[in-house]
Amino acid sequence: MVQSFNNNQPIYLQIVQRICRQILRGELGAGDKLPSVRDLAVQMGVNPNTVQRVYSELERLAVAETRRGLGTFITEQESRLQRLREELMAEQIENFIRDMQEMGFTASEIIDGVRKALKN
Repeated sequence: MVQSFNNNQPIYLQIVQRICRQILRGELGAGDKLPSVRDLAVQMGVNPNTVQRVYSELERLAVAETRRGLGTFITEQESRLQRLREELMAEQIENFIRDMQEMGFTASEIIDGVRKALKN
């Protein structure tokens, strides 16, 4: 199934984010094998070089590791996966707060809005 991508960000980063979100949701766990470069390229409808860049970025982030002759796997370091979860949450919160402040909302208005939304 070919995926859709937005034009505001490089495709490889969008795929990295999708894989990280799969990890956060528990769809991919510590030690799970990722598809081969070619298989993921076909699934995503992208060039295999793009997927190779995705896997390199996941390794740089210490989220995945390549085992020669075996493939690419999600790291087995649970502490790294927990840190990834915390980093992604902080990033989303920072983006949300920045956007709200750019729209003119005060800190107390933002907090009140979040409280109301969480009640629903």
